[in-house]
Amino acid sequence: MLPLVALYLPSMKKKIACIIPARLASTRFPQKILAKLGSKTLLEHVWDQVKSCPQFDEAYFAIDSQEAASILDAIKAPYYMTSPDLPNGTHRIIASLDHSKTTADIIVNWQADEPFIHKEMIDDLLQGAEKEGDIWTLKKEAKLEEIPSPNVVKVVSDRFQKALYFSRSPIPFDRTRTSPPIYKHIGLYAYSRRALSLIKNFPTTPLAEAESLEQLQFLENGLSIYVYPTIYETQGIDTPEDLASSIFI
Repeated sequence: MLPLVALYLPSMKKKIACIIPARLASTRFPQKILAKLGSKTLLEHVWDQVKSCPQFDEAYFAIDSQEAASILDAIKAPYYMTSPDLPNGTHRIIASLDHSKTTADIIVNWQADEPFIHKEMIDDLLQGAEKEGDIWTLKKEAKLEEIPSPNVVKVVSDRFQKALYFSRSPIPFDRTRTSPPIYKHIGLYAYSRRALSLIKNFPTTPLAEAESLEQLQFLENGLSIYVYPTIYETQGIDTPEDLASSIFI
């Protein structure tokens, strides 16, 4: 009998796409994606940052307005038009996948009002994406004053960095007074292609509705979310005051 020969095939590197959902309407800051930070609009700043990240094999915008299209045409940034009636950025990404020809395995969701994300944060985000999981995101130890705020989302995860729960309430409750670290969620996401195909048809869930947190819908429907620690955090532009106090270097 001939001896068995083990075949060692090189692992295939997953292809990564960055999709930037950009909604024109905003409750707190209408048309903020068109607002200027210095000499450039937020759309332009985000595109410059995305292009500086070597992790991405491709990138494009998912937009819902001709105003955004005009700016992107001028800087030659690719985009796909989606419906303004979609509920959030995740569904805008899903809708764009129906039109694009991307073959990416992993999709990074980079919001159009996040001009200060950089390549080191993307490294943190994607550190486990070649291995396993449905969704990847980030956490950072919360400051004392952030813990009680419902606007700061907290997360607890297991010893393998897998999310157990997200909440606007302080978690965990420190009954034994052992002072465990409390982490806040940094809302930068990467999704497997499979996860997005499932999210498209997920029903609403009680915990997600109660906390008004989309990521709880993912957990309640059985997806795994890996939450990696980072020393960085995002600085979104949510209000005109945020824009006025921001300095782009």
